[in-house]
Amino acid sequence: MAVKEAVAKGMSVLLGKCVPTVKTNASKFQVKRMVLDTYLNMYFHEHEYIYAHDPEKICKTGDTVLLKKLPQKMTTLITHKVDRIVYPLGDVTDPVTGKKVTFIHYREHQDQEDALYGALPTRFEYDKAPPRGWQEDKRDLTHRETYIKYNEDGKDQKYAV
Repeated sequence: MAVKEAVAKGMSVLLGKCVPTVKTNASKFQVKRMVLDTYLNMYFHEHEYIYAHDPEKICKTGDTVLLKKLPQKMTTLITHKVDRIVYPLGDVTDPVTGKKVTFIHYREHQDQEDALYGALPTRFEYDKAPPRGWQEDKRDLTHRETYIKYNEDGKDQKYAV
């Protein structure tokens, strides 16, 4: 509802997170909005889902994407198009400093702490890690076609939504 109001007010650019969908030539995005509760005088998160035209399937599940409003609706659901991928899954960059971030810390600060206190043997090494996509068909199944799971028959349904 809040996204529809934002689009009606003239906001033609949205930031959304890609989620699995079964639609062809479109991707589904979760858009987070802050809504004011006038009784408590506090803002709360509200999530809405919108569909955007993505014929090349450049978005994978978990990517943060910039969405632009289409001049004319394609269908009753598809009102936006994918402009570009802002952050691939797990690769967030601070827009002000341009430094890589993990949760709330810069990666270089974590390296400095590791040099000071000693690194844990289980620490993830970002510099040595291969780029995203090297585990396609092994553990990363986000490029597969998804389908809706209609029953619980006990069979393994890897790609069901």
